Amino acid sequence: QVQRVESGGGLVQAGGSLRLSCAASGRTFSSYVMAWFRQAPGKEREFVAAIRWSDSYTYYSNSVKDRFTISRDNAKNTVYLQMISLKPEDTAVYYCADRLRARIGVPWSDPGYDCWGQGTQVTVSS
Repeated sequence: QVQRVESGGGLVQAGGSLRLSCAASGRTFSSYVMAWFRQAPGKEREFVAAIRWSDSYTYYSNSVKDRFTISRDNAKNTVYLQMISLKPEDTAVYYCADRLRARIGVPWSDPGYDCWGQGTQVTVSS
């Protein structure tokens, strides 16, 4: 069984940077798109960014655009989220997720993904 494992979270001051990683363990597979979501206490899970595996086309939420960059390494089957200019409102548990096939009519920002990691905590202090 394939699992996704996130790493790279931590405590950082406002204005700082972090890079999250999401690696595959177990049998690897090809995804259609991989995404990062986040969930703050008491709030719903929120879409952050996504990348299409075939051509690295990316899509971001407005709240992180120009501050976060999603990328992937095919050889390592790993996706990254580089975060700069972090704000206290970025504090959340960050999850990576795989969508194995395109789903007609289902946007990448929809949480309908096939495989999720366990999450990594990001805390931004003011």
